[in-house]
Amino acid sequence: MKSLFQLIIAGVIGGAIAFGAFKAFDKDTVIYQEIPAKTYQTNQVANASSKNATYSSADVPDFVVAANKANPAVVHISAQNEEAKNYQENRRSPQDNFWGYRRYRGERPQAGTGSGVLISDDGFIVTNNHVVGFADFIEVTMHDGTILSATKVGTDPSTDLAVIKIEGQSFPHLEMSNSDKVQVGQWVVAVGNPFNLTSTVTAGIVSAMGRDLDIIQNDKSIVVDKTIEEFIQTDAVVNPGNSGGALVNVKGDLIGINTAISSPTGVYAGYSFAIPSNLVKRVVDEIMEVGGDVQRAALGVQIGDIDEVKKVGIEVDRNRGVYIIGFPEDRYGRRLAYSSAEQAGIEVGDIIVSVNNKQVDDTNDLQETLKFAKIGDTLDVTVFRNGRKKTIPVKLRQGI
Repeated sequence: MKSLFQLIIAGVIGGAIAFGAFKAFDKDTVIYQEIPAKTYQTNQVANASSKNATYSSADVPDFVVAANKANPAVVHISAQNEEAKNYQENRRSPQDNFWGYRRYRGERPQAGTGSGVLISDDGFIVTNNHVVGFADFIEVTMHDGTILSATKVGTDPSTDLAVIKIEGQSFPHLEMSNSDKVQVGQWVVAVGNPFNLTSTVTAGIVSAMGRDLDIIQNDKSIVVDKTIEEFIQTDAVVNPGNSGGALVNVKGDLIGINTAISSPTGVYAGYSFAIPSNLVKRVVDEIMEVGGDVQRAALGVQIGDIDEVKKVGIEVDRNRGVYIIGFPEDRYGRRLAYSSAEQAGIEVGDIIVSVNNKQVDDTNDLQETLKFAKIGDTLDVTVFRNGRKKTIPVKLRQGI
């Protein structure tokens, strides 16, 4: 009986202690408390260093301004070539659907959709070349659902940019911001039409700047005069259909044109890439100036970095420069006669070490030097040949 009484007393005392501990813990673990200024503060707990920690709503970005500004200026684009249009208009049976287009020009039907950004109130739209470059017929769907026909103004395959135009006035549009001020870590918003879902807004941060991934044309270190890439990398969700859409900052300023994703599946897998607005502006100005497609100048050479050519057994007595592997050939292996470099006297085995007195250490240096060179420009190309330097003036022709 005595032991039973002792157990009861112990249970009552233990319960009281537990209840008191629970009440004390419950009182001290109110983590967030809203106050009129919409500031959230952490009450004092075991760690005294958290006593003054605060969380302000200003720390959380508000994308409403960016979305409201960018959405009306971003359009949906539907493009097709003549074969695709005829294919759609004349199909009658499954067999006709497959073979019918060959009655026309014998070319493959091409059609697709994407996005574009109005950059002027009179209807000029910038988009990707891969969205409209092939197209004979282009339709633009505005933010309010209005469908308008568009004409192609010009393209630049080397940057994957194009300009199209719709007729009208007073269109909502975005001004191009200075992309040189974009910083890694800042918030950005992607606006476009993925999977034909119009006016879709996603957000992320800038992950990196100046990415050169060779995704416009996958032929690295062979033809120097090929593409111009200096992408803004973000983790904002971009999918097929976003191409040509806007990348804006939280103020809604245009800082890039969404162009590509890095994905093993063809859909978003973590990283997307946009052409920076400063490059977009330069290319748009060139297209407007020539009133059509931009024709890039070219040296017309096949090249390799010194380290790469050494790996394949070519003996080179220098550690820096760009090795001339050869010159472009047609599909039958015949030398193309219009290589600017070959016409000027550059030879296989030469090592380019400078252009216009600007040092060239590798293929990236050479590409950077030449990327905006114009047809007709003459460059002083300095090469090492048989242990001696030789400067050769090269007049640039159109890219091959």
